[in-house]
Amino acid sequence: MNEVKAADRVLCPPFTALATVSELLQATEIGLGAQDMYWQDKGAYTGEISPLMLKEMCQYVILGHSERRAYFGETDEAVNRKVRAALTHGLTPIVCVGETEAQYDAGQTNAVVGGQVRGCLAGLTAEQVAAW
Repeated sequence: MNEVKAADRVLCPPFTALATVSELLQATEIGLGAQDMYWQDKGAYTGEISPLMLKEMCQYVILGHSERRAYFGETDEAVNRKVRAALTHGLTPIVCVGETEAQYDAGQTNAVVGGQVRGCLAGLTAEQVAAW
């Protein structure tokens, strides 16, 4: 197992609090992130937050959270589109992966998590992944 040599500290409040929290974090070393993001830059996607809306406010974005996968049917392909959009706009993706309790109980952890990692990072180069 690789040793963790550094870690970023990031707060990811709801979108409605990003501006306020951004002001509070200005004199700190704590980063700011969004809880989710849509992959399209613009268009008629009512209620969705685009990378263009986020990039001026924060540096990070959580993608693929278990709640998004479970309650909204978010797939690895959708997370991959979001990862690509985040990187295009200079946002650092925080990609979430993990198995359900049933998958854990069935001994499927490695297969599920490995598949999610491969799916979420599909088509990205090693340099793109290493840069974030």
